Amino acid sequence: MPRLDEFRRFRERMNTRIRDQNHLGVNRFFTLDGKAYEDGALDATTKELAGLAASMVLRCDDCIAYHVIRCKELGVTDEQLWEVFNVGLVVGGSIVIPHLRRAVDLLDELNANPPGAPSPAGA
Repeated sequence: MPRLDEFRRFRERMNTRIRDQNHLGVNRFFTLDGKAYEDGALDATTKELAGLAASMVLRCDDCIAYHVIRCKELGVTDEQLWEVFNVGLVVGGSIVIPHLRRAVDLLDELNANPPGAPSPAGA
């Protein structure tokens, strides 16, 4: 899962770098973003699905990847993800198709290497 591992490493490294600047406004926004996806009147899974749909419409590949990963971690089924992919495509139109391709490629990668599964030889 080189692409997935690279995404996670880069995200973690840069989030640490950004937070280490101790900029009040930036750190508050990062906290706000994280808290928005916690259980509340809507559960975390529903919020991640909503975030995925919004990210598809906004065409943010990093956001799409993050939400697909989180959805899988939270136990969202492929069928549920495909429903959200469809909503994002219908709302966003054909310009979402390249982002849908990358989301499906990531989903395939996650399904081929579920968390806790042994890594392929040489990975």
